[in-house]
Amino acid sequence: MRLLVSPMNMEEAQAALAGGADILDVKNPKEGSLGANFPWVIRSIAELAAGRVPVSATIGDLEFKPGTASLAALGAASSGADYVKAGLLGVKTQEQAEEMLNAIVRAVKELDPGKKVVASGYSDYSRAGSISPMLLPAAAFQAGADVVMMDTAIKDGRPTFDFMNEGDLADFIKLGHSLDLEVALAGSIGFSHLPALTRLQPDIIGVRGIVCGGDRRSAVKEELVAEVKSALSR
Repeated sequence: MRLLVSPMNMEEAQAALAGGADILDVKNPKEGSLGANFPWVIRSIAELAAGRVPVSATIGDLEFKPGTASLAALGAASSGADYVKAGLLGVKTQEQAEEMLNAIVRAVKELDPGKKVVASGYSDYSRAGSISPMLLPAAAFQAGADVVMMDTAIKDGRPTFDFMNEGDLADFIKLGHSLDLEVALAGSIGFSHLPALTRLQPDIIGVRGIVCGGDRRSAVKEELVAEVKSALSR
């Protein structure tokens, strides 16, 4: 399992890198669960990483607007992101998901076929009014995306495990792997969830709040990144 940590600025990125993060995921929590940061922030963190670890960038909790999404994806990829992560919040059907992802994948892969696209759904989809994440692996596969992810849309402290039990998450991972996709799990993960994640063995675990001392609005702390990394390797 690789540990993805979501910094919002250079100082947090330095702390995440020093703590042992495997992927730096540039986001802006002020703009939502997968809020997009600025091109210059992505660029500066990519320069900091300097190829030592991949850099991911979120492009927002998106409405069903494939053109807007494709432009945002191209912007993130052009700014140095190795992974471009799209939250499909306003998507209601598998067909809409495929249309969105086709546009995003084309924008990214035409720039650089080696860059990866992450399709993110939400474990709390029913309260957020979004598509079931269980429909995303098929849509991601059809569109040529590389990673399928599950997060939470509403950041009120309730984790993914409040909305999906361990069996549901195992099914999500199995479905993604059956389509040769990497699978990432995130969503207000706490230390109490790490044993279950170790059993589930997703390819990537995404965190922010846990490495900010429990409040995602605070700063990423090097020692907490190291503590999570150590707990996952036991």
